[in-house]
Amino acid sequence: MSHDVVLAGAGLANGLIALALRKARPDLRVLLLDQASGASDGHTWSCHDTDLQPRWLDLLRPIRRASWPDQEVSFPDHARRMRTGYGSLDGGGLMRAVSEAGAEIRWNGPVSSIDANAATVGDERLAAPCVIDGRGAQPSAHLAVGFQKFVGIEIETESPHGVRRPMIMDATVPQQDGYRFIYLLPFSPTRILIEDTRYSDGGDLDDERLARASHDYARARGWTGQEVRRERGILPIALAHDAAAFWADHAAGAVPVGLRAGFFHPVTGYSLPYAAQIADVVADLARQDRLTTDHLRSALRDFAIFRARQDRFLRLLNRMLFRGCPPDRRYTLLQRFYRMPEGLIERFYAGRLTRVDQLRIVTGKPPIPLSKAIRCLPERPLLQENA
Repeated sequence: MSHDVVLAGAGLANGLIALALRKARPDLRVLLLDQASGASDGHTWSCHDTDLQPRWLDLLRPIRRASWPDQEVSFPDHARRMRTGYGSLDGGGLMRAVSEAGAEIRWNGPVSSIDANAATVGDERLAAPCVIDGRGAQPSAHLAVGFQKFVGIEIETESPHGVRRPMIMDATVPQQDGYRFIYLLPFSPTRILIEDTRYSDGGDLDDERLARASHDYARARGWTGQEVRRERGILPIALAHDAAAFWADHAAGAVPVGLRAGFFHPVTGYSLPYAAQIADVVADLARQDRLTTDHLRSALRDFAIFRARQDRFLRLLNRMLFRGCPPDRRYTLLQRFYRMPEGLIERFYAGRLTRVDQLRIVTGKPPIPLSKAIRCLPERPLLQENA
């Protein structure tokens, strides 16, 4: 075999796996395959510094496009600045790091078939002891979802825009198509990403409409300039998940990772912290010289079932948001949440809420009527609807 690991897809999940593997075992021959002609400029992956283990923060900090020491949110009833660091990674930076680490990336390589032993590109069958499939999200009967939809425009402003830190949520805008907010990333004094985001029941996305909304927001802020880049996304927001059934359906074939395997924060859709955790699982097997498709499948199945149990409360919050609250009032749940202690908010984003945190989120003045909250408790009916 010409490679030790073949990864279908050159996105976030496989990029972090390749970095972790080359760091853990520089002798391993790692190949990434992607149908694109090169690294995409249509993705920005961000997370809070506290979402990552220190070693990952140290590894990614030099290749981030930008880092900030703090962040803020704004709602109709209150605004808040938080001291948690934040950073963003893009496709070009990640793939340069992957190449510099010694992994091979083969662009213009659409995978026509894939199994536990090989991926086929054109007439070439590329065999490896470990084959991983990270080619993006797929619908699953074992994952009931709402949708986080967004279109972002990056503009070069004619004069400084004045935004000093990420605006994680500006929910002071009119509420449309569910919970709506504007997300801002200031990459330089005159370069800013403006992203119109909706937490919606349906997965349809009118790209031009949301792009116009982002331009309208820029004009309302007095920003004039040229659009230099655009990105879009339709991310799953988990309402119910049966991880054991999902992995029973994937008992053979290549091992799914990333969004394809449901590895993302259930509420926010952030995938970078989960991708780092998966990369650690893969690297640990490599250190033990046990990196095969079957060994990895077993390890990721165990991780997925553990993670799904840990995330049950987060999925309940989503059911309260999507099923218990009128679409134009969904923002009130987030508005209330962002009055919580900063440490709790950090643990929420990191997927490490304590029982005390959970009680604090749902007690006090009910965010939705108790009768509706009770109807949101069971998870199984949504999976039955989804079957």
